Amino acid sequence: MSTAALTEAVFYILLSLDAPLHGYGIMQNVERLSGGRVRLAAGTLYGALTTLTERGWIEAVGEDEGRKKEYRITPEGRAAVRAELARLQELTANGEALTRNWA
Repeated sequence: MSTAALTEAVFYILLSLDAPLHGYGIMQNVERLSGGRVRLAAGTLYGALTTLTERGWIEAVGEDEGRKKEYRITPEGRAAVRAELARLQELTANGEALTRNWA
């Protein structure tokens, strides 16, 4: 798995998928989780969903006739979220120390 930082959009998309959701539901959940700060355009969302599917971090489910395609997070995607949370915790801890030194 890559150790590179996740983009904010990708991080929120992965966090949104604690239960299977279709694209519009993901867009709404990202906005809710970010307190309205992050609003995904359809092109951004579907590009990210394609990339995340290719990485194996999410998978499509429920592609039956008349049903919208839904996505769910995979164990690999959960590992990516955990790695990003650890990275953010490290940044926060270092940021607090730097703030004391530079304030």
